[in-house]
Amino acid sequence: MNTVFIILAIVMVLLGLLGSIVPGLPGPPLAWLGILFIHFSDCADYSVAYLLLTAAVAAVITVLDYIVPSWSTKRHGGSKAGVWGCNIGLVVSIIGLPFGPTGLLGVIFWPFVGALVGELISGKQSKEALRAAWGAFLGFLTGTGLKLAYGIFAIIVIVKALF
Repeated sequence: MNTVFIILAIVMVLLGLLGSIVPGLPGPPLAWLGILFIHFSDCADYSVAYLLLTAAVAAVITVLDYIVPSWSTKRHGGSKAGVWGCNIGLVVSIIGLPFGPTGLLGVIFWPFVGALVGELISGKQSKEALRAAWGAFLGFLTGTGLKLAYGIFAIIVIVKALF
């Protein structure tokens, strides 16, 4: 059973890291499940307080990931169209990741372009749309950065427990 928990921990933490950039895949909660599974193995014995704290951090980051992009977009004069465009741009970048000429940079480039197009479609002038797209992009980067940080933290926890 110990091996099953270790395998589940590794799979969950890797899915959690992937979920940091893939929309619809809840990165921090999956990464936290990895921490929980490694706790159930013979490799680690975390306190209930540690498990609750890491779960709370994962929950807060997950909620912030929904709030920060909208807040940043609105702070920079954007609309829901900019947020939607940013999300659509992210999906486009992930679909085209293996094929597109931009490669990994597309994950950064296409959300910005999507937000810009969304704002232009909503009727904003180019300067206004650019500022709003920048806000959507900053919000997206902040949310993604928080999720990536938690995913990396979870990987470190798992690796330390295993070795």
